[in-house]
Amino acid sequence: MTEKLLDWAIELQALAQAGLVYSKDPFDQERFERIRTIAVEMLAVQSPLPIKKLRQLFAEETGYPTPKLDTRAAIFKEDKILLVQEKNERWSLPGGWVDFDQSIKENTIKETLEETGLTVEPLKIIAVQDRNKHNLPRYAYSVCKIFVECHLLHGSFIENLETLQINWFNLNNLPALAEEKNTKEQIQLCFSAHIDANWRVPFD
Repeated sequence: MTEKLLDWAIELQALAQAGLVYSKDPFDQERFERIRTIAVEMLAVQSPLPIKKLRQLFAEETGYPTPKLDTRAAIFKEDKILLVQEKNERWSLPGGWVDFDQSIKENTIKETLEETGLTVEPLKIIAVQDRNKHNLPRYAYSVCKIFVECHLLHGSFIENLETLQINWFNLNNLPALAEEKNTKEQIQLCFSAHIDANWRVPFD
């Protein structure tokens, strides 16, 4: 999919979603819904996913369009960082979507426990990033990624539906990464924050 086509589809979807929120006129609402459908059809031209699936991913949210939130926990042991191996055998920092009833801190603790069996204490924000500026492939919606350094309190790996195993890695020996979730550059950022007592949080 061309970058320009994706940009247009994202903008049309956002305009249509905002229009559906604020418009009280039923005829305008119908027009905004049609614009939303056109945005999905634009994506479908170059996407292998069926229109129904694209609409579920891209055009079924309600309310004013805002970025989704994703938290990633950076947990260190000596000079190594903890990664989880996902079902596709790629590795990532533990984390995931922020639930509607969770704060950034609460979600970081919850996702880490679910994916690793470990209980952690969030210490500091490492970075706040616009996902589409750092990770591929681009998503047809906006994601704000928040990287959080955490202190390991206790626990051990528990088998679960999301991860195959966990392990510790140094920066020079990283495994095959799930780059749609975290790149080597993002993990490097976590290491830099870990060793810098006066870390200043970069944000997009």
